[in-house]
Amino acid sequence: MQLFVNDLTVMDFSYLCPTRGMVGESWIVDVILAGQLNDESMVQDFGIVKKQLKGLIDQYIDHKLLVPADHNYAQITHLDDDMVQVDFMRPNQQSIHMYCPDEAYAFIYAQQVDMSSVGDYLKKVLALHLPDNVEGIELLLRPEVIDTPFYHYTHGLKKHDGNCQRIAHGHRSKITIIENGIESLIEEAYWAKRWADIYIASTEDQVSVAMLQGDYPGIDDNTHVAFAYSASQGYFEMAIAQSETEIIDRDSTVECLAQYVLEQQSARSDAESITVIAFEGVGKGAIVTSN
Repeated sequence: MQLFVNDLTVMDFSYLCPTRGMVGESWIVDVILAGQLNDESMVQDFGIVKKQLKGLIDQYIDHKLLVPADHNYAQITHLDDDMVQVDFMRPNQQSIHMYCPDEAYAFIYAQQVDMSSVGDYLKKVLALHLPDNVEGIELLLRPEVIDTPFYHYTHGLKKHDGNCQRIAHGHRSKITIIENGIESLIEEAYWAKRWADIYIASTEDQVSVAMLQGDYPGIDDNTHVAFAYSASQGYFEMAIAQSETEIIDRDSTVECLAQYVLEQQSARSDAESITVIAFEGVGKGAIVTSN
């Protein structure tokens, strides 16, 4: 007997890629449980499946930075007080450096982070928490189908009380721009290109490379930009190539990003009315319209 739950949850996270750098991602999770009927004539109660499995996925993947621990670019150093330094030594001055609490990462022991390696990682984690009558679990990870332009972005929200405060988590998000009542695919494509695999940072979080606590030889303020802050989960810092960053004069909540895009669009366009619909992952976001 098999029990399935589609759209169990959406995982919003970022991962390190040898070619693309730091990639924000959003994957929808479907799950199938195989097993015998229990005393309630169920494989498992839907409410328990949704609550327990979603909770585990949130705990182990959601709002984390996924690191392909077996890739030769990845250098992982566990330090005192549950802090971990990750150096992802991409060539051409595009290395990425992190110094964060252990809970900010998920270490995927594979050469690359993809749906297969993440699915294997999650299956091993979830299998430890299944009831005795459940004999197997299958996960289907899939992106949202988006037929208009979208981008992948990474950010951190130090003022957030929850896991959004982690300095490197992200989303795969569509963008809708309406000018004078007509959707503009050209302007949407502009933003999809501008924010392809981008790290969006706040000016107030920027520091010089020399101020970082980690030791990152070979980088400086000419090649990288650095960010650091303390939040309720601990201290976070990172350095990333300048070419893969956009620094804005506000927080990077989706509300602020929508307003930022609107202001940028107003400077780019002579349209009398502009509406920006900025998504944060799947099925949520912010809407702002010019006066």
